[in-house]
Amino acid sequence: MIFSMALTMQRREMSALRAGLLAAALALTVACGGGTDAAPPVGSVSVSLSRSRVALGSPVEMTYRFVLAPDAPALGDRKVFVHFLDADDELMWTDDHDPPIPTSEWKPGQTVEYTRTMFVGRYPYVGAAKIVAGLYSPGSNERLKLSNEDRGDRSYQVASFELLPQTENVFVIFKDGWHQTEVVAEGATRTEWQWTKKEATIAFRNPKRDVVLLVQADNPATSGNGAREMDVLIGDERLGVVPLSSTEATVQKIPISAAQLGLADMVEVRFVVDKTFVPALEGGTGGDTRELGARVFHAFVQ
Repeated sequence: MIFSMALTMQRREMSALRAGLLAAALALTVACGGGTDAAPPVGSVSVSLSRSRVALGSPVEMTYRFVLAPDAPALGDRKVFVHFLDADDELMWTDDHDPPIPTSEWKPGQTVEYTRTMFVGRYPYVGAAKIVAGLYSPGSNERLKLSNEDRGDRSYQVASFELLPQTENVFVIFKDGWHQTEVVAEGATRTEWQWTKKEATIAFRNPKRDVVLLVQADNPATSGNGAREMDVLIGDERLGVVPLSSTEATVQKIPISAAQLGLADMVEVRFVVDKTFVPALEGGTGGDTRELGARVFHAFVQ
């Protein structure tokens, strides 16, 4: 009963947010064309997923393909908006991002294609889902017109897939060496992470076959004391290295063979950073005296 009431409230909040975004977009469209969007399209967009059935909380490879019109104008600086909707067209989460090649460098007639690993949100919904996407200006939120079928607000459905329960995933336990989970919610996007100390450990049940460990991590510290790489080990065997950027939390894929996992029922993987820092000693506000290594957003066994 409590879960049902919380789910209803969350869906209402998402619906209200979506309605507000739609109203703003429609207002921009009407202002540009008096109710009819007569602007010429600057190109088209398509998105393909690495699989059509995806469990909540798991990663999926998304390949974006933009084809610019031969007479496309200079686009300036634009972001890609990516909205994930449920069967009732209610917004669940977003994955807005900057493309690897800035839109200010795109040329008429050019095809821009790139693949991005995205972790599916832990939203209280399973079933049919769809993805709508497009381009917008970060300053004004103005959206560009594309040649795809318009949903009425310069957003375009580019893919559909099925959301599966999170129980389909390998359960990962965050054991020793972790600080408490931190959360930031911005609109429909909820971001969670945990800081490591100098060394941190995760554990999971041994699947007794080859797996891939996906780690999304960074270190936003701008001083020279922030960690810049994190070793991944089982025992003393080094499996790989996760680079820690100060500007973007990239996803690193580390293959682990069945032999490396061993024969024990549980597997422990160690994360060890090259150095740590204490925010309070770096001039940070709030007197944060924690020893911080890497900021880990996801550690997923596939």
